[in-house]
Amino acid sequence: MKDGAPHAAAPACLRLARELRELKARTGLSLAVLAERTAYSKSSWERYLNGKQLAPRPAVEALCAMASEPPGRLTALWELADAEWSGRARSAARAGSAEEAAQPGHDEPGDRAPTADEAEQGPRKANTARRRWAVAAAVCAVGVAAAVWAAALPDAGAGDPVGQGARTPPPEPGCRAQGCVGKDPGLMGCGMPEHVRALGKPHRTSTGAWMEIRYNSGCEAAWARIWHTHVGDALDVSLPGGKPQRAEVVDKYDAEDYLYTPMIDGGDLTGVQVCFEPAGGGSRECFRG
Repeated sequence: MKDGAPHAAAPACLRLARELRELKARTGLSLAVLAERTAYSKSSWERYLNGKQLAPRPAVEALCAMASEPPGRLTALWELADAEWSGRARSAARAGSAEEAAQPGHDEPGDRAPTADEAEQGPRKANTARRRWAVAAAVCAVGVAAAVWAAALPDAGAGDPVGQGARTPPPEPGCRAQGCVGKDPGLMGCGMPEHVRALGKPHRTSTGAWMEIRYNSGCEAAWARIWHTHVGDALDVSLPGGKPQRAEVVDKYDAEDYLYTPMIDGGDLTGVQVCFEPAGGGSRECFRG
């Protein structure tokens, strides 16, 4: 698949790219880390997330796993996007219309024998029937994917007790409190937005970067994040007497996105402190939550 494909702006392709960006934000992982933990490079992930190239299905499934997201909804959306990107959906619709327009009127059944010309049309009619079945199969495949995607939407079944009862409960976090120390909030399922809140207002640094403390009540853990950074900037979060958990902006991909520290125990956040070190050895800036 090439960059700038003509179907990149199709609705399902745009929706898939947006959903993948949301999953990446949930994990808190940079493009560099995604590249390390998957079979796809940073530049490939950049194209997938910006909709410049359709992500392979295994990439979608890998990101779902890292975000603790059940893959059914996103893989159904991928099927729709793949049909749009490849042009199969449009070709199937055009072919179906052309076949219908090309069909002659049907004669009433009679007792007359077929003419020689009509006898020769037998194989052609069989081929036409096969083409129509192929077109129908393509359209049905897209339709099935659309139905699965619609059924998996968060509001699917709203107002229907059966539909509401079929929703998948959110996954349990992979750690809690002291067990989360030093671990990635995204990989541990602690970045799920329904349980995450900011502790206080974001703090603006002298370089224009913003940093804040994040807390997950389900994991009983906290971490810091920073954005609007430069390569070489660093961030750490710590508790009195505890080991600081540190993250550093290593490339432009980190600088263009949120960067998260590993977690600290959130059981008692009294005295929690976040510190910023600008690139080039500037003054260290700290604030308390």
